Amino acid sequence: MASDLAVQVEGLRKRYGDKPALDGFDLDVRAGTVHGLLGPNGAGKTTAVRVLATLLRADGGRALVDGYDVARQPAAVRERIGLVGQHPAVDEVLGGRDNLVMFGRLFHLGKREAGRRADHLLERFGLGDAGGKPVKRYSGGMRRRLDLAASLILRPAVLFLDEPTTGLDPRGRNEVWAAVRALVSDGTTVLLTTQYLDEADQLASRITVLDNGRIVAGGTPDELKSRIGGDRIDVIVRTDADLTAAAAVVKEIAAAEPEIDPDGRRISAPVRDRVAALTEAVRTLDARGIAVEDIALRRPTLDEVFLRMTEAADERE
Repeated sequence: MASDLAVQVEGLRKRYGDKPALDGFDLDVRAGTVHGLLGPNGAGKTTAVRVLATLLRADGGRALVDGYDVARQPAAVRERIGLVGQHPAVDEVLGGRDNLVMFGRLFHLGKREAGRRADHLLERFGLGDAGGKPVKRYSGGMRRRLDLAASLILRPAVLFLDEPTTGLDPRGRNEVWAAVRALVSDGTTVLLTTQYLDEADQLASRITVLDNGRIVAGGTPDELKSRIGGDRIDVIVRTDADLTAAAAVVKEIAAAEPEIDPDGRRISAPVRDRVAALTEAVRTLDARGIAVEDIALRRPTLDEVFLRMTEAADERE
């Protein structure tokens, strides 16, 4: 394994009956980063995590985690990883500190060391004041942060987060995101699976898009966005009567045919030179007396990237 890679996967395959869950899956995750594994339900994300965490045996291919082969050296892999599944694994009756001490003891830490580690993790995740409260009184975000803390009892080199913010409200998601950023700043490598495109955009330095067990795209968030046209200009006109005239103006300055949304009175198109395009659009719209409610430049969203990439993959099959 390359020294700067925490996870390296080559040609991983896994089938459930006649259905391939992973179909020649390749993945490189650089140490000390968040790598997003993005895809819809059934794409193969959870299967990939289970194989890498030694919970499931692949049908073919090879995977290394922190330099150890998941098939031939599973015990060594387990010593170096943490796993946070889709649902919190903490005991709701026990307090937060008691949960962490229990996990420490299960990992064969001495009583004193388990308590010391629990106190450290509670403070690290902003739960110091809530350590004595029963977990059933925690908010969703607090439970997820406690779950993250439990996964770090043994200071894993690689942490697998399988859709960690499913079901959380915006406040809870922000709490978990802040905790993940803190982990990576301390050197932990995180493989994050998610259906939330904004989550991958917020956290991941690189993203792999998975669909039907195959990789359909990969790169940094900006690289993926650039693949579907880079910067775009959006114009929203004040009245329906101006929509056609405004679309003609945008077409003159755009790098491709504009998209028109009649219900939102919006015209959108990719542009090559963002500043020049915006300046020209404002000047021309004003000169032609077209009333504009809003005009802006923006990058494509990961939602647009994902839909475009997966649609293209479906068309090739």
